[in-house]
Amino acid sequence: MIDRCKLYFRRWSGVLLISAIALILFYPKPQPVDRPSNYFLSSQAAFNQPSYYPLTQNVASNLYLPTGNWTGRLILPTPEQMQEFPAEDWVWFEVYHAPGNITQNLSAKKVRLTWSKRSNLTTNIKFTDSTKNSKRQGNVHPDRLNNRLQVGPLQSLAGARPNDDVTVSLSSVSIESKSDKFPILRTDSEPVQIAGRFYGLVAFIGPETGKNQALPKVCPGTAPCPSEYLRVRHYNPVSKQFDGTEETVRFPQQPPKRDGVFSSTPRQLEKSPVGKAGWYIYGAKDAAGIFTVQAIKPRSLFQLQPQQVIIGNHNGLSYIKVKNWQNTESRKGTAQTVLVDGKEQGKGNKDERSRNLVSEWKEGDSLRDSYGSRALLIHLFGGIGGKQGESVTAGTVTGHFAYGIATIVRDPFTQELQFDIEYEQIYANNPEAIIAGKTTWANYVGNLQRGWLGTRPISDVIIKLDAISRDYNFGGIVVSPLDELLEKLQTMAARYRTGDGTGSAAVTPATSCVQDSNQALYLTIESITKKVNSNPAIYDWMQAHPQDSETVRFQQLVALGNALKKQLIPLGIVRSDWQQNAKVLSGTGEEHKFIIGNNVFAALMSWRTIIPRGAQDELSRIFLKAGAQLWFIRTNQVGGWNPDIAPVAPTVLLGQFPILSSLVFRSFAGFTTFPDASGWSIVLWTLLVYGAITIPLGVSSGFLQASTPIGNLWSLLFMAIKVLIIPVFIEEWLFRVVLLPHPTEGSTLTAWMLSIGLSLLLYVVYHPLRAIGLFPQGYPTFCQPIFLIFTGFLGVACTFVYALTGSAWAAIFMHGMVAAIWLFGLGGQRQLFDKISRVSLSL
Repeated sequence: MIDRCKLYFRRWSGVLLISAIALILFYPKPQPVDRPSNYFLSSQAAFNQPSYYPLTQNVASNLYLPTGNWTGRLILPTPEQMQEFPAEDWVWFEVYHAPGNITQNLSAKKVRLTWSKRSNLTTNIKFTDSTKNSKRQGNVHPDRLNNRLQVGPLQSLAGARPNDDVTVSLSSVSIESKSDKFPILRTDSEPVQIAGRFYGLVAFIGPETGKNQALPKVCPGTAPCPSEYLRVRHYNPVSKQFDGTEETVRFPQQPPKRDGVFSSTPRQLEKSPVGKAGWYIYGAKDAAGIFTVQAIKPRSLFQLQPQQVIIGNHNGLSYIKVKNWQNTESRKGTAQTVLVDGKEQGKGNKDERSRNLVSEWKEGDSLRDSYGSRALLIHLFGGIGGKQGESVTAGTVTGHFAYGIATIVRDPFTQELQFDIEYEQIYANNPEAIIAGKTTWANYVGNLQRGWLGTRPISDVIIKLDAISRDYNFGGIVVSPLDELLEKLQTMAARYRTGDGTGSAAVTPATSCVQDSNQALYLTIESITKKVNSNPAIYDWMQAHPQDSETVRFQQLVALGNALKKQLIPLGIVRSDWQQNAKVLSGTGEEHKFIIGNNVFAALMSWRTIIPRGAQDELSRIFLKAGAQLWFIRTNQVGGWNPDIAPVAPTVLLGQFPILSSLVFRSFAGFTTFPDASGWSIVLWTLLVYGAITIPLGVSSGFLQASTPIGNLWSLLFMAIKVLIIPVFIEEWLFRVVLLPHPTEGSTLTAWMLSIGLSLLLYVVYHPLRAIGLFPQGYPTFCQPIFLIFTGFLGVACTFVYALTGSAWAAIFMHGMVAAIWLFGLGGQRQLFDKISRVSLSL
């Protein structure tokens, strides 16, 4: 009867399981509900439309400056217009400002814009079903590019939104004039997305009280809404104070997004502690002559005056891992600027050392100056909490990751040195219509319509390291790491704008802002390696100049590249899509076509760059270890006050469950780190030292005795699996991987010592407890003092190996070799088993 019940249970269990799988696979899935994009909602406001601002602007040149030498609006040509120049990637450019006397000839005119050299990065675009579904969910896609052929980077930028409202600045421009045609502008640099036509430096005084202006109908917080019209006082370059011209500007209240969150607000803007040094305001005058603000930027964030200087490796690592995002919610409305230098303090006054560190950040005479005025930047933003907060999945606040460039420039208003930041955004299709590509800080962060300054916490890390910031000159052969990276990022951004022909760039574990930004970093490392290795002249020059600063710096770059590759490809296996894309960029691929590795296995092969927070923390740690100075710019929902939201720090995987998150990270880190040649050397030397100490002591005490294995091959193999491999693996995972900080965590020496002490204590105590309970064959051997002494020594040895290599496999090999030698060569088998048949006893 019982057997029959078991049979029925198995049959029906199988049927139910198959039915459940079929139901999941084939049950009609609900279609996505049509949702408007945030871009559509915000575009309904007149002040967010280009037509709201007259083409001819009359601003005081002593108060406002143009946002670039060449600025204007991109306009996508119609399919009919494209037929005139079908082989070129070109767009219309409505000129807002041009340098010098050119302004009078071209201002407010529409001209053709194309490349100085023909772009080969073109693709045909045809929307897929997934693209159409994404549109219905409220993401913005390049509708006007659908079914177009040979779309290049300029057209994908101009056509990224439904409307022609992409404003850019140009550099490296040449003019080609033809009497019977429109003038042609040619450029060899990607246009930079900007906000506004003009900008000024002001202090906000408060709302305008002298005019009877209608208040906004909706705004964050309680009614009544604050006035959009604010009094400002301009910066006076003579007095160097905000006692210049006073005027009224409009700070328009943006409409709410579909989730009810407002991207910005003028409420209490004049009270913001971040604005004590003034604000840069970006925008243009409306038809009534009122300057309407389109973006803001707090001056204090970009001055070369850090609020805090942190010195020392452990202090720096602690700031990266913990303090950078500590107490984020309670810091709402504030900002922090922190300079971190990993070199130890040494002798001397700390204040003097801090001043000297700040003074090393200098303006270069050019972008190629030996001071290295350019620096790599790593960007990260967090989440939105509070009453209108975002939902959090699996305790993980993912955030967003990007690279950028920070250049030290002299501000034209104050003549002080400042950071000028441009991001290289790898951005998937989204409801805000943020476009992948090169963009200014003011346009991406400070934009009132779609920026993140007032809604998300942000961390920008500026990396000062000569090995990557400065170009290399090998006897006239120039290699530029930053230029190589920018080229790869801009190629990736162009691919994102077209979705590699599908019209959609979606976020998956394998393809995302963080994965593909770091794919560009990997491609840069490979490109520089190939460029140097394939050029004998560079090798010969370095051999002839081994002590030259260029050779020494390049050796540092090679070491940095190796450290970064361990981060980017932790399993030592390069993703197939990364390999193919590297070949395409170098021109060696059999198929000149980029591919996307959109599967779980691809994601696991680059697991360290799945989560933005983990990527920024780990990369910052690597650069700090390489000798870089790190300048942190941290904001926490800065600008006008929105009481309905709160800043939420981005997390690593499962970061809101700290214990579980640490367990997952340490396990992944320990088992995906493999020892290199030096790591295996450490293991072997540690094994020899351990043997040199324990074998003589064990033989003299009679605990160790030379012996031969008992049993046939299969019984010995079975014993090795049950008694050796499984316990060794589990014990190393528990007592080393779980209980000890992984070397990449940057834990303090105190934390390490406490963890080691707890780990060793538990490891030693565990063995007699195991003999009493789960493994009776271990009694009384596991309770003998000599065995416990040897166990303690082994715990120290495995801890030493794990701490230096970061690899669980190194500790497992060390532990396994010691156990195997004792078990099969030094009497362990006889001590644990009276008869070979007892091997089959349960552990």
